[in-house]
Amino acid sequence: MIDFEISEEIREIGNALIKFIDQEVVPLEKKHADLLADPRKMYGPDQRYTEEFLALRKTVRMKSAEAGFYNVFGAEQLGGMEMGPFTAAHLYEVMNEKYGPDRPLIHTVVIPSPFTNGLSPILRFLNPDIIDEVCPSIASGEKTLCCGISEPDAGSDVFNMKTTAVKDGDEWVINGTKQWITNSPYADYCMLFAITDPEAFKKRTGTGISGFFIDTKTPGFTVPSVIPVMGAYGSETGIVSLENVRVHKSRMLGKENQGFKVLMTGVNTGRVGMSASCVGMAKWGLEQSLEYSKTRKTFGQPIAEYQAIQIKLAEMAMNIYAARNMVLHCAWKLEKGEKALKEISIIKAFCTEMLSKVMDEAIQIHGGMGLTNELKIEAGYRYARIMRIPDGTAEIQRRTIARQLLSGDTDI
Repeated sequence: MIDFEISEEIREIGNALIKFIDQEVVPLEKKHADLLADPRKMYGPDQRYTEEFLALRKTVRMKSAEAGFYNVFGAEQLGGMEMGPFTAAHLYEVMNEKYGPDRPLIHTVVIPSPFTNGLSPILRFLNPDIIDEVCPSIASGEKTLCCGISEPDAGSDVFNMKTTAVKDGDEWVINGTKQWITNSPYADYCMLFAITDPEAFKKRTGTGISGFFIDTKTPGFTVPSVIPVMGAYGSETGIVSLENVRVHKSRMLGKENQGFKVLMTGVNTGRVGMSASCVGMAKWGLEQSLEYSKTRKTFGQPIAEYQAIQIKLAEMAMNIYAARNMVLHCAWKLEKGEKALKEISIIKAFCTEMLSKVMDEAIQIHGGMGLTNELKIEAGYRYARIMRIPDGTAEIQRRTIARQLLSGDTDI
């Protein structure tokens, strides 16, 4: 029997999360409204975050860690609470529904992405001595991470990677370039993946890649530029250059040539969280549209009275309902220990595309006001469009779904 009921314990965590943000983060937003409202103050001439803004994010991270939210999904062996996918689905949903888009001190700061900050599941593959050395400062929010996977010619196709690691005694020497690496301009550590067995790698079977845990201050590791993205003056995304970067073998992530398996451990959590975030953001967009349609009048009556608007609102609700149940079903399967590879790809593709549709309709319902930045509807639209690319494009998700179906995984 499938049970989509959110337990009282999980609801209490969600309520506590909202209370924490309202009491600790929202006052910081108000206090620093001039900074946060003007991207030209958030970014310096080099298009990187200013020291003032970085300090604010660090403050929020450390407050969240003290309150227990920052590491709520981290493995117990790393010092986290190791709450499951069902909890992740609920927390990401309620947080995005409550606060909407364009809240840079809330999104990926209070609860971090599994690939950028906090106790990433990838860290479980570190040598225990290294875990003891680095994880306390990561768990506290003092230090942050980035994950070096994508390259100029290796985005969706990870097996087009060019970065190599060559063994030299007790060290590995890494050379190459990584691109689209979130938090790379600011990270203290990088979880990086490189080719260690070219012949095995060419077979595209998942072997031949190894993971490495690198201090970003290591000689040869640089972030020469950032990549400004849609609607931003600067970026938290950068290009990483690796020139003869030496990493001791004790800092490998998992076994030699088995890095692809290590890498995939972070994908489940990331895609469930992203999908649930899209559901929450879509609910926010629908709520804004409902309120606006009741107050905005044309030709002497609220636009909510017009059937054209009612149809849009109904379509938004239908899409959100379908997406939310998909996410909960997928989370339920993962909680039972099932792999759910097909379902993870389904929710990632469907929820990100659903959010684009909902936010597009929200702009249409708001008319000219939807195009302004006053109500943040257009910020939600930009957020929605961006979400269809990271963590695997919708096209790549469809390929995974089809391959699973053709291999016999046809349970829907």
